[in-house]
Amino acid sequence: MNIIAIMEHLEPYFKEEPLNQLHDTLTEMDYHVVYPSDRNDLLKLIENNARIAGVIFDWDNYGLDLCRDVGVLNEKLPLFAFANLSSALDIDLSDLRLNVSFFEYALGMAEDIAQKIDQAVLEYVDAILPPLTKALFKYAHEGKYTFCTPGHMGGTAYLKSPAGSLFYDFYGANTMRSDISISVSELGSLLDHSGPHKEAEEYIAHTFNSDRSYIVTNGTSTANKIVGMYSCPAGSTVLIDRNCHKSLTHLMMMSNVIPIYFRPTRNAYGILGGIPHSEFTKEVIQKRVSETKDASWPCHAVITNSTYDGLLYNTDSIKKTLDVASIHFDSAWVPYTNFHPIYKGRCGMSGERVEGKVFYETQSTHKLLAAFSQASMIHVKGEIHEETFNEAYMMHTSTSPHYGIVASTETAAAMMKGNAGRRLISDSVERAIRFRKEIKKLEAESDSWFFDVWQPDDIDELACWNLDPKAKWHGFKAMDQDHMYLDPIKVTLLTPGLDKDGKLQPTGIPASIVAKYLDQHGIIVEKTGPYNLLFLFSIGIDKTKALSLLRGLTEFKRAYDLNLRIKNMLPSLYAENPEFYENMRVQELAQGIHKLVCQHDLPKLMFSAFEVLPEMVMTPHAAFQEELKGNVEECYMDEMVGKINANMILPYPPGVPLVMPGEMITEKSRPVLDFLEMLCEIGAHYPGFETDIHGAYAQSNGRYSVKVIKK
Repeated sequence: MNIIAIMEHLEPYFKEEPLNQLHDTLTEMDYHVVYPSDRNDLLKLIENNARIAGVIFDWDNYGLDLCRDVGVLNEKLPLFAFANLSSALDIDLSDLRLNVSFFEYALGMAEDIAQKIDQAVLEYVDAILPPLTKALFKYAHEGKYTFCTPGHMGGTAYLKSPAGSLFYDFYGANTMRSDISISVSELGSLLDHSGPHKEAEEYIAHTFNSDRSYIVTNGTSTANKIVGMYSCPAGSTVLIDRNCHKSLTHLMMMSNVIPIYFRPTRNAYGILGGIPHSEFTKEVIQKRVSETKDASWPCHAVITNSTYDGLLYNTDSIKKTLDVASIHFDSAWVPYTNFHPIYKGRCGMSGERVEGKVFYETQSTHKLLAAFSQASMIHVKGEIHEETFNEAYMMHTSTSPHYGIVASTETAAAMMKGNAGRRLISDSVERAIRFRKEIKKLEAESDSWFFDVWQPDDIDELACWNLDPKAKWHGFKAMDQDHMYLDPIKVTLLTPGLDKDGKLQPTGIPASIVAKYLDQHGIIVEKTGPYNLLFLFSIGIDKTKALSLLRGLTEFKRAYDLNLRIKNMLPSLYAENPEFYENMRVQELAQGIHKLVCQHDLPKLMFSAFEVLPEMVMTPHAAFQEELKGNVEECYMDEMVGKINANMILPYPPGVPLVMPGEMITEKSRPVLDFLEMLCEIGAHYPGFETDIHGAYAQSNGRYSVKVIKK
């Protein structure tokens, strides 16, 4: 941070010359001095350049109003005011908190003023750096000799090898120096939550409105298991979202618990819906308990909030309705909800404690905030036994955590603090809404077809949009009023093929073709459904990236309308099977896949496949124990009706388990198998469009096999 902005005003000599001297002195001190043209130019400069370390201005010309304007963007940014004509500052007591220093225009004072500015900038850097990151930077700069792990010793070992030198040069010296051992006592311990690590977690808890927060260095998959291991003793009954992440299925395979599944909805697009509010009531839960072998009243519940596609619950209502000791909101995809008012009452840490209950929220910090991969957090609101919780924490956490991941998690929290953090999330929300409106504008202007957006008709209100039961746009049946809301940041685009009522059209453009085209042009889609594409407008998405996506979509339309050859339009797809795609054009490919979808009647299949769950014959834990004993065999997937599944079966996308370990597909639940077979058939007909199905194994004859329990 070495940029100083000076608000220069055409002034008499007695003001101009001292500023010239100050400019020269600051430049000698390695500051880069810039001159905004006016107030708006300065504010835009601060908004778009996080390296601004201070603002120098004339109090007589700009005064208190400029201080307030800058404070809205960054209340900690140092301000330096020159005042000669005004003897009274005209401020009240509340304004004394403004971060402003005053100087007089005087010749020969530049060095003294520059030193004070430099001191204020250093204090600013110290104030915005969170505790562990600050301690880690300090340690790395000290360059101590260590005789402990890791073996590369601050990068020295890499420099002794040609391959290692290339690795060192790519990642840089600071990456090596900050990769240190847990033996470094001045940084405390992540496992013991001591020293700067403890300060970091306290800092995060304050930022995210929790009573207690934990840094997890190997992802929310691990964070979910930590919470589950603590909250679910062996033999207990757990309520769990059927649309859970596979990490929670793995938890049930590891821990001997009895699951009762919340049953969410889906629409014809295959978009994951929410759990109806009735599923949280005592009457429905008691009925499920009575129908489940060995089940008792649940001690814990897990709810995915938000869903993959950006649907958020009214969490305040769930907390009051759901009668369990603890509720875990798996919020991997929404670590930003505490930092914008539209998410109030829509996230796990919203509101106050509820007596006798504990709320957990696990968040993938790396997904939609700025942190390294695997950076995750656990937030807790309510009373827990911290020593016991820490045992569960240590069961899943490495004794050699990567300090870079730890520091990036804490820094992500630091970026969210104060006005600067709220502005980052606000910008993301507004940019996503502008993008949505641009898509609708292009669709209206199109003379044939264009992409649509899955959203309400009116999106002018800055809000999470309610899924009104009377509205048709969302396509969900029996939706509850004021129960679920669409997050503006999660943008789902629709391709032709399904109408608003969920009926298949005579022609269509499967979204997988669009995704492959965008991928070739450097744009990666988060999730692809049959006729929908999900894009995440995180804080890292800027105008350039949004415009690049718009351009990619319009260029796809142009290429599709010209009916280009596959070899020219999708060369990477052509390379997978040149003989098959030699003379094929894109419209033939699209209609071929669309025809298969129509033959299977996807909308009807989508509803029926998730209406009746497979029968739970044994718990996931018991099924996995049978696999460990070798009591499993393989059978073809199309022959698994009536057999007990050994592993979860889970297609990507969206990565939600369809068949759990220990479950058996019956004739009633056969649509689940029909859905899987449809995915396999598309891949068999069209090379490059295979679906990755966890738990199903492609054989040389083109069929898929699965593992089942031996009888």
